[in-house]
Amino acid sequence: MPETAPLEHGRDWHRQYVAVARAIAFIRANAARQPELAEIAAAAKLSEYHLQRLFSAWAGLSPKRFLQYLTKEHALTALRASSGMLEAALDAGLSGPGRLHDLMVSCEAMTPGEIRARGAGVELRHGFAATPLGDALFGWTPRGVCHLAFCDDDHAAKLDVLRKDWPAARLMRDDAGAGALAQRVFPATPTPGKLHLLLRGTNFQIKVWEALLKIPPASLVSYGRLAAHLGQPRAARAVGSALAANSIACLIPCHRVIREDGDSSNYRWGVERKLALHAWELGRSA
Repeated sequence: MPETAPLEHGRDWHRQYVAVARAIAFIRANAARQPELAEIAAAAKLSEYHLQRLFSAWAGLSPKRFLQYLTKEHALTALRASSGMLEAALDAGLSGPGRLHDLMVSCEAMTPGEIRARGAGVELRHGFAATPLGDALFGWTPRGVCHLAFCDDDHAAKLDVLRKDWPAARLMRDDAGAGALAQRVFPATPTPGKLHLLLRGTNFQIKVWEALLKIPPASLVSYGRLAAHLGQPRAARAVGSALAANSIACLIPCHRVIREDGDSSNYRWGVERKLALHAWELGRSA
């Protein structure tokens, strides 16, 4: 792994992510012609030295290695290589814990009655916090995290979505609590711990989300393989719809699902952020 500078935390996370996201967007758009570091740096509005230093500190791998990662051949190879491991992980059971930077993630589903109540009687704390992937809105109840949405310049719109999802809940602003959650989800170093999620969705959606918790970090799975594992090999589109409905980014790792041809496909919080999550996990699994 290349020698890197320490990654800054707090509000500097946002500035760092914006620069890295610019670099990733340029790399993605120009991957076929393998751009030089100078071109990527110019697109990110950084010098070559600062891009190399920042990207390596942020992702744990160099822009050049990430460029190699973005090629279709790499994605296809990763899909083929991971198939046996993923099948074993998925077959281990759909309700067990998953891992994210040594964080044990478990979940429970809301009952149909609780969903119909739309949060009545629930105290839902929420707040914005900086993360390595940009600002994020966190929402949680005494039973677990129920919302994690990445924000760009649309903080108010993201908060409106949370309110519409939980119209009868009593919302309480808690940015300090959100900051503490951000530190647990994105620790500076892998830190053991346990985090509980509260899922709200249809039976099929919850099955998809629970299956995603079994996919190891930095691994990829196709929509079709995930559908086949769920016993519905023709339901790849339905799997895609379930991923799009996921309201707990990162912790339910829908970013690890790509198309059969190796394309990253869509992502609720932006394709560049999906690729950034790939880089983040790849660098920390090396």
